[in-house]
Amino acid sequence: MSIGGAMRTSTSGMNAQANRLSAVSENIANANTTGYKRVTTEFSSLILPSSSGLYNSGVVQTQARTLISEQGGLSYTSNSSSSQAIDLAISGKGYMVVGDGETGKYLTRAGSFVKNGNGDLVNAAGYILQGYPLPEGDTNGVANGYAGLVNVNLNATQLISKPSDQATLRMGLDKGSAVVKATGAVAANNEVNGKKPNEITTPTATPADLQALKFSAKESIVTYDNSGKEVVLDVYMTKTAAAVGTPPKDEWEYVIFNRADQGSGADAPFPYKNPAITPEGNAAGVVVTKVEFDSYGNLVNPDQAITVQIPNGQKLKLSLDKTTQKDQKTQTMAASANGNPPEVVDKVSIGEDGIVRAEFKSGASINLYKIPLAMVESPDNMSALPGNVFSAGLESGTVLVGFPGESGIGKLISGALESSTVDLASELTTMIESQRSYTANSKVFQTGSEILDVLVNLKR
Repeated sequence: MSIGGAMRTSTSGMNAQANRLSAVSENIANANTTGYKRVTTEFSSLILPSSSGLYNSGVVQTQARTLISEQGGLSYTSNSSSSQAIDLAISGKGYMVVGDGETGKYLTRAGSFVKNGNGDLVNAAGYILQGYPLPEGDTNGVANGYAGLVNVNLNATQLISKPSDQATLRMGLDKGSAVVKATGAVAANNEVNGKKPNEITTPTATPADLQALKFSAKESIVTYDNSGKEVVLDVYMTKTAAAVGTPPKDEWEYVIFNRADQGSGADAPFPYKNPAITPEGNAAGVVVTKVEFDSYGNLVNPDQAITVQIPNGQKLKLSLDKTTQKDQKTQTMAASANGNPPEVVDKVSIGEDGIVRAEFKSGASINLYKIPLAMVESPDNMSALPGNVFSAGLESGTVLVGFPGESGIGKLISGALESSTVDLASELTTMIESQRSYTANSKVFQTGSEILDVLVNLKR
């Protein structure tokens, strides 16, 4: 073995330990960095050909490897629902998708997000959380890329209204209600002196006429049109037949009026200025919906619903789910509708399903975005970039985009952060080992230098 070769080998050893110490230094510096993945240093030897009686020492080289696939511990925070800051953590294989504000998309586990001046949710490195917009409650993403993703921006949530399209009216109707047998039945079509309610005017209708317009029960539901304006629907329910058919059924008829059309004065709400709203599927002008109950008082059609068009609004599906007819006084068990008037957002929350919800002080909420999670086949082969983000490439495999809780991609936890995977005790131990190895390599170099001095002095 040549003295020069020994010195070159020891020099490579010192360089390798210096690289290892650099990785240890970075790990220790990021011991408290959210979502940080520790770096390890792997050594490999390069061997030179040797012959009998002559050994050629090789060198050692290092390769830094970021253990991206390691799961860090989770710590819970108070930022689970706010309009300014939200903390997110992942339990499992997935990664949040973030953008650099231009065209770049990256993966990260650093989930401490705050709202910037533009309203975007950004983490400590300035990367913007990405999600699918939910204007209609749907997603337009793809499984193998970032198409359809946009910046999650909370400024658009400052004043929001949502039109109603779903409602529920659950009644406990009185089985003992008198059967109304007037022509056409119900308040909508009952005729008094040959005139229907929407045709009757106060001058021509006496109080007795109006009292003859009988109905069994009434309830009202508040809904909202496309502009956020309140639309109150008056729902009239009238029992029209008892124990008819085989098996015997009781029949009721539902009719829906727009309260804005109601009359005024002592005879209010009749007469309404316009006819009742025609339900979807009925012929023009047929405003009644037949509802039947079996001998147990349950709906013959348990999924029965009435779909009507809200003026300047959406089609509203009014579910009659679990409405019953029992031997009791009529009572309302549930009456609700989605949607809300224009309101300022009180807070924003992100659920386990990844849905970003804007919540209002009235209790209403609206879905704004859906946060996806992404994963790759070999996460440790992704490239680690500044800002605690990772970029997928050929070695890591294609990015697969899904949603929290699906296909083993992991769970999204709101109000929590993933801790750094650095263990200080382990890093300090590695530091001591590297220091000793560096010192030993320097001694080999020093010894080689002294031998060269001896050779030079032989000439003297």
